[in-house]
Amino acid sequence: MKIALDAMGGDFAPQAAVDGAVLAAQKLAGAAQIVLIGQEEAVRPLLQQHGSAADGLLLVAASQIIEMGEHPAKAYQQKQDSSIAVGYRMLHNGEVEAFCSAGNTGAMLVGAMFSVKPVSGVMRPAIANFVPKLEGGYGVLLDVGANAECKPEMLEQFGELGSLYAHYVLGIPQPKVGLMNLGEEEGKGTSVTQAAYQLLKVNPHLHFIGNIEGRDLFNSKADVIVCDGYTGNVVLKMAESVYEIMVEKKMHDPFFDNFNYEAVGGSPILGINDNAIIGHGVSTPEAICNMLLQGYQMAKSGIADQIKNTFKS
Repeated sequence: MKIALDAMGGDFAPQAAVDGAVLAAQKLAGAAQIVLIGQEEAVRPLLQQHGSAADGLLLVAASQIIEMGEHPAKAYQQKQDSSIAVGYRMLHNGEVEAFCSAGNTGAMLVGAMFSVKPVSGVMRPAIANFVPKLEGGYGVLLDVGANAECKPEMLEQFGELGSLYAHYVLGIPQPKVGLMNLGEEEGKGTSVTQAAYQLLKVNPHLHFIGNIEGRDLFNSKADVIVCDGYTGNVVLKMAESVYEIMVEKKMHDPFFDNFNYEAVGGSPILGINDNAIIGHGVSTPEAICNMLLQGYQMAKSGIADQIKNTFKS
């Protein structure tokens, strides 16, 4: 199995990408090989600094970089030898089983839509993220930014995508799906969330438990939390700020340590025909390593095929 990494993506690339890839290669020795994609003149010397620890990594040359501030669609179209475009081509061609990048989020989404493409039947792919649970483990929150406005049918599909990920990747036997709303009662919320509730509650693929409120995010009420990308992104950034405040005030708690983005590493794009993960722009080597491990777990679980089979039926 091969897991690809955009070596030029992220604020601290390529150094953090190479260091994280070496860490991941050590953890995945004998199970998967890490493929770095980037400018050879920048990446090769960094690999050499690691000596024999980097012997198992492959380097695929890509001459261009899509910078963080570039227009995603235009840059992806014009820079076909960028590390992101090359990574998606390799994923599409079956040369690697997962592709990870801490680079331009918009370009990663564009590549997902136009290279590996959405699964047939999926209206719009979603970006998922993970919320720590007080009882241990993580829940799945989606969407967290790909779709700021959603139709009720899209929210229903997010419930299915998140439930499949929770089951096949996180190992939760019968994931409980909750709809983020401003009250628990069935009639609460906007016209969109009210209509989504009716779709979710009759979906035979889901264990829908009804509406949940913001206070239920970290308890065991729901394993999968469904919301539009606008709401999800606000919730995600607020959760990240809790960790940052704890660090600033020199407060330590094992539960709140799980709010650190490094602990998971990245956010999978669910509803596309293969495995792609978007990392935080400020990803450290630890975050890069965990993103690659997550890519390996996704590929090993066969989650992309599970999603395709579900929507095919």
